[in-house]
Amino acid sequence: MAATGVLPFIRGVDLSGNDFKGGYFPDHVKSMTSLRWLKLNRTGLCYLPEELSSLQKLEHLSVSHNNLTTLHGELSGLPCLRAIVARANSLKNSGVPDDIFQLDDLSVLDLSYNQLTECPRELENAKNMLVLNLGHNSIDNIPTQLFINLTDLLYLDLSENKLESLPPQMRRLVHLQTLILNNNPLLHAQLRQLPAMTALQTLHLRNTQRTQSNLPTSLEGLSNLADVDLACNELSRVPECLYTLSSLRRLNLSSNQISELSLCIDQWTQLETLNLSRNQLTSLPSAICKLTKLKKLYLNSNKLDFDGIPSGIGKLTSLEEFMAANNNLELIPESLCRCTKLKKLVLNKNRLVTLPEAVHFLTDVEILDVRENPNLVMPPKPVDKTSEWYNIDFSLQNQLRLAGASPATVAAAAAGSGTKDPTARKMRLRRRKDSAAQDDQAKQVLKGMSDVAQEKNKKLEVGRGGTFLDDSGSLTWEIYYWIGHEATLDKKASAAIHAVNLRNYLGAQCRTIREEMGDESEEFIQVFDHEISYIEGGSASGFYTVEDAQYITRLYRVYGKKNIKLEPVTLKAASLDPRFVFLLDNGLEISVWRGSQATLSSTTKARLFAEKINKNERKGKAEITLLSQSQEPPEFWEVLGGQPEEIKANVPDDFQPAKPKLYKVGLGLGYLELPQINYKLSVEHQKRPKVDLLPEMRLLQSLLDTKAVYILDCWSDVFIWVGRKSPRLVRAAALKLGQEVCSMLHRPKHAMVIRNLEGTECQVFKSKFKNWDDVLKVDYTRNAESVLQAKGLAGKVKKDAEKKDQMKADLTALFLPRQPPMALTEAEQLMEEWNEDLDGMEGFVLEGKKFARLPEEEFGHFHTQDCYVFLCRYWVPVEYEDEAEKKKKKSGGKGDGEKGEEDEEEEEEKQPEEDFQCIVYFWQGREASNMGWLTFTFSLQKKFESLFPGKLEVVRMTQQQENPKFLSHFKRKFIIHKGKRKSKDNSLQPSLYHVRTNGSALCTRCIQINTDSCLLNSEFCFILKVPFESTDNQGIVYTWVGRAADPEEAKLAEEIMNHMFDDSYSKQVINEGEEPENFFWVGIGGQKAYDEDADYMKYSRLFRCSNEKGYFSVSEKCSDFCQDDLADDDIMLLDNGREVYMWVGTQTSQVEIKLSLKACQVYIQHMRSKAAEHPRKLRLVRKGNEPHPFTRCFHAWGVFRKPPA
Repeated sequence: MAATGVLPFIRGVDLSGNDFKGGYFPDHVKSMTSLRWLKLNRTGLCYLPEELSSLQKLEHLSVSHNNLTTLHGELSGLPCLRAIVARANSLKNSGVPDDIFQLDDLSVLDLSYNQLTECPRELENAKNMLVLNLGHNSIDNIPTQLFINLTDLLYLDLSENKLESLPPQMRRLVHLQTLILNNNPLLHAQLRQLPAMTALQTLHLRNTQRTQSNLPTSLEGLSNLADVDLACNELSRVPECLYTLSSLRRLNLSSNQISELSLCIDQWTQLETLNLSRNQLTSLPSAICKLTKLKKLYLNSNKLDFDGIPSGIGKLTSLEEFMAANNNLELIPESLCRCTKLKKLVLNKNRLVTLPEAVHFLTDVEILDVRENPNLVMPPKPVDKTSEWYNIDFSLQNQLRLAGASPATVAAAAAGSGTKDPTARKMRLRRRKDSAAQDDQAKQVLKGMSDVAQEKNKKLEVGRGGTFLDDSGSLTWEIYYWIGHEATLDKKASAAIHAVNLRNYLGAQCRTIREEMGDESEEFIQVFDHEISYIEGGSASGFYTVEDAQYITRLYRVYGKKNIKLEPVTLKAASLDPRFVFLLDNGLEISVWRGSQATLSSTTKARLFAEKINKNERKGKAEITLLSQSQEPPEFWEVLGGQPEEIKANVPDDFQPAKPKLYKVGLGLGYLELPQINYKLSVEHQKRPKVDLLPEMRLLQSLLDTKAVYILDCWSDVFIWVGRKSPRLVRAAALKLGQEVCSMLHRPKHAMVIRNLEGTECQVFKSKFKNWDDVLKVDYTRNAESVLQAKGLAGKVKKDAEKKDQMKADLTALFLPRQPPMALTEAEQLMEEWNEDLDGMEGFVLEGKKFARLPEEEFGHFHTQDCYVFLCRYWVPVEYEDEAEKKKKKSGGKGDGEKGEEDEEEEEEKQPEEDFQCIVYFWQGREASNMGWLTFTFSLQKKFESLFPGKLEVVRMTQQQENPKFLSHFKRKFIIHKGKRKSKDNSLQPSLYHVRTNGSALCTRCIQINTDSCLLNSEFCFILKVPFESTDNQGIVYTWVGRAADPEEAKLAEEIMNHMFDDSYSKQVINEGEEPENFFWVGIGGQKAYDEDADYMKYSRLFRCSNEKGYFSVSEKCSDFCQDDLADDDIMLLDNGREVYMWVGTQTSQVEIKLSLKACQVYIQHMRSKAAEHPRKLRLVRKGNEPHPFTRCFHAWGVFRKPPA
């Protein structure tokens, strides 16, 4: 790139955050001969670059957070150097040159966070030093001569060292404003020098072993002292010397042994921050209420209760943060809710029972933390008047109406929640007032126009140019406007407008007459004395002509979870990675490519990003295509230069995008500056974020000033943002600086310089900022398929599609009653009917790579790591012809009666009485791989199809999701073991089985669970096998019957026990409370507390919330649900009669989460009106963190199934 000529005019530049490792440093810096300040922080430098010797005017140099071991080099040759900032390096004593202290103007030196063990030699010669920072080193002694010459110091930081004493010469620092001595073992230092430092404003003595005896008795002379930090010391009370500090604004006394506060604290009239955390306080004095300027009060980890907080605390009207976590608070004073400026209220780990109702009126509160208060009941909230989300009305009465409830039910729901809204009434009255004022104004305008139009006082002469006399002698007008063939649209409109304006001005009653070239009327031609002649030419259109925009084809990799980001990559097929989503921007064709391992959430967000590009940059003309890996059209590969043989993962696992660097272009009288904008994290952190987290910081749109120009360096792209009100010279300079910044550093070949004008920013630029105010109106309740299918429909199909589009949400399932359990007699009858039709059943099990025949005695025994195939043959009765049809055939046939009877007998003999049908049930365990299904598909299924052509049906099932007809063939003896069928690994380990019926006796299973007594339940039956290491007796088997178990189920459990184990086992049926200690409790792992009721079985319901139908809908799973029904890409609602759990999968979109939350609230509100005696509470559960009340609703809960191989 050619030189732009701006480098010699640059006065300051911030190159922090770039990678200058390995000796690389841009040569462009040599040309910046006018440079006054230079920042090279976090650039990986190991030594000072030689290019610094050319910067003879350099005054400020910052090289912090690098790998420097020495400062020797060119510094002493820079005569104008004033400030050296070299913090957070690896400097040792020998790495600090002595000659830099001979610089006459050196006034700032920062060598903190290094490896110094002593003060730099010759430091006392820097007589003009104003700021000295030697903190976070290992210095154990301060030379006595140091402070003899450095009397002008304003800032001194010696924290985090090994100092045991301070030189008495420190009393000479009469101009010192900030003194920081944190974390030094100053046990024997009496700090008698402090009273002499009369200009002191900040004093930090954290963790310096301060006690009542080694602090000065009086600090009255320090009238300017405003910030004192005495945290992490051994103070038993507030030192008396602090009460004399009338200017105190910030006081930190945390982590001491203070048990009470004096009433003298009301002397701190200017105090804004008071930290008393981690002390022994039991109460606060009432005098604290007089600190009216207090903004932050921290009381964490004390012994405060309700009586310990004064009732007049509401007088602290400026209070913004109140933190009292880990105390003994049962309540908080209601007056605390009168602190209307409160933004943060932290009360976790207390004994709170409730909060004042007025807490809801703290409208400025951003953080309310009441966690770990087990007995807390929140006061009722005010009525939520914003019930519509995503254009969906989630009010209970509206959802009941959509679900088809009776008008009385809807009216009752509306009456329960209908309240008058005074705010809405005021807004309606205001709108009426505004509309009335507008009507009056319009009437005045019309009246003025009428007066002008009717002004006929002037005497007009009769002329031939369009003025005529009517029969009564009064004037009439004819107004023509003529339009040429080549006239543009703006001229046509202007002619018509001016004709109407002329008519109004003259007060004429006629209509304007349009005449077109070549089609003029006779009346118009008669106005002229001669024939009309046309002259070519005229002026051009006044409209702007828009040429087709030229677009640059680019390929972006999409990454990020909550807020996606786009990284430009080389326009080649080799850039694709199956783990990511890619966006191919080809102008009016935008393709979203999803890799085989990419998440659905990233694909959805990338599609929305493409929609924004189309709307904001392509005027809605671009075509957006969704592509999946291995389904790409040839046009896609043409753009990328050809289809590769294989798409491989090429992005490193530890890939971290470059942190965007935001420069602000500064222009002065003959100079340019390029400082970086240091933006901070916009979220709250309990602890200070680590350096590793800094690249994750997000830019904010508010950083951009409309009067300035900025350069955003994203390494692969350089954006220039031009404010609307920025000066013209700054814009021109920014374009040249952007080119220099792009060429200065090593960048990929596809890097570009992109100009963005304020208000017309490209979408990729906006994505670099957090929450850019650009909301695209998208109906999230519809998917792409439903939008595409809506085109080209007609008739009834179109009406049905429009009706479907109107249905934004379907919550009908939430209002339907729970499915009642099937009666035992009905289930047995259904079981008997299905087994009567069964002619035979053969079983097969996968052993290795082949299916082997399963012994009949193992029917009903299944293993979680195996696959089974059952071939069932059913009799199907043949439907005979009706008698009427038979007679009709008989009469229309032969006339002889005897012959007809003989034919009929022959037909009956030939016609088969019954037919058969074969169903193959494929059963796959939770831990089995998909190889079983593939093996069955290509081997056994082919064989069955050849044996029973046209009569074979294949039903694939997974564990606990079996077909009821299939379950009926095992007559409630359906047993699922852990592991593989012939595995002997766990034969000597105790095993526990849980017998449970879900909704119907057909759905009865006996499943092996973890051998743990905490899983027992008094309403169920369990089977425990305790094996022995003996040849004659293999072990003992217990059937444990809970005290509240169903007798029929207890009898069934005993039958299952006898079916599972032969006579080589000792078998016992024991009731709850009669367990033998020696075998039962020892075999089950010891006695533990367990559930004594299963009321949740009467109420448990599982709902699925999804957008897959094209709109948000809720559907209910059958009562025989299991853990695998929890869909990872959807939201599930589980009602157990007490709580409603909202279960969130890992692949769920944010839209579904928000809509499901509203649906859950509607369901709770509905159940409260239907069953007030069983109020539900809402609980949020994330996958993998399910509590016991949630998991016990599922039979044999275990670890989540991994995707089968």
